[in-house]
Amino acid sequence: MTAHPPPSLQAGELSDPRLSAALRTLELTVRRRLDGVLHGDHLGLIPGPGSEPGDARLYQPGDDVRQMDWSVTARTTHPHVRQMVADRELETWMVADLSASLDFGTTGCEKRDLVVAAAAAITFLTSGGGNRIGAVVATGADTVRMPARSGRVHAQAMLRKMATTPRAPDGVRGDLRGAIESLRRPQRKRGLAVVISDFLGPIDWQRSLRAVAARHDVLAVEVLDPRDLELPDVEDIVLHDPETGRTREFTVTPKLRADFAEAAQRHRDEVELVLRSCGAPVLTLRTDRDWITDVVRFVSTRRHTFGAASKVPRQ
Repeated sequence: MTAHPPPSLQAGELSDPRLSAALRTLELTVRRRLDGVLHGDHLGLIPGPGSEPGDARLYQPGDDVRQMDWSVTARTTHPHVRQMVADRELETWMVADLSASLDFGTTGCEKRDLVVAAAAAITFLTSGGGNRIGAVVATGADTVRMPARSGRVHAQAMLRKMATTPRAPDGVRGDLRGAIESLRRPQRKRGLAVVISDFLGPIDWQRSLRAVAARHDVLAVEVLDPRDLELPDVEDIVLHDPETGRTREFTVTPKLRADFAEAAQRHRDEVELVLRSCGAPVLTLRTDRDWITDVVRFVSTRRHTFGAASKVPRQ
């Protein structure tokens, strides 16, 4: 598939008019492509038949027995089910991981650009109807919280703030666990939590994500570059880890490439297992792929099954 990268949104490298133009281009790209697969309200990601308890009614053949209202049934001696009322105002919170490992890309864009692009897609998918969206942006050095509000002006300001977040200093580790943990306080009504990250590094965020998933629907957006998965077929290479500040030079051999690819795949498998255990579907975006096509495919596949603890095939 031909890669169509999002516009470059590098902090400090674009003048304000150019940044505004890049954000408008991003918004138009998302709206034009996603409008073709969505009908009516944006059902692609909104949880759904409802999350708030409503009135009880008599049981009818075919009703979900898990919705039985046993207290009413005992009181009336007739089986009743509790209807669920859809909460029409969805509150979505995004965790945008902009740690140093995201300031990297070897093809059409950096992973950081894909984080902002994914946030733009999520914003469009969950906006409208008074829905609110907020974000926690974490670099490891700083964590910035943008309150959940509705409206296009707020959405644009949030994406601009995300795009202009300063890069973390070299040698500063990311803190995905802390960013996810910040979603737990203060406690909010049931909504949607979206975690956008490359999920590299220690998997120390499992307990925090599981706690969030106990109350909210959860979506994971995995952002990758080809070099996260395999080394290039060259003789000598210098590798730098921006989160530790360490630099090492290697002679790339077939065995080293195989060992690196095996370790990278093993880590991805562990991440997938943890996310699956938290009931989080995974949307994978790559710097060498057409990201918006992958978003459209994911939404088309998931629109009737969001919330199931399954994952579309890896792309």
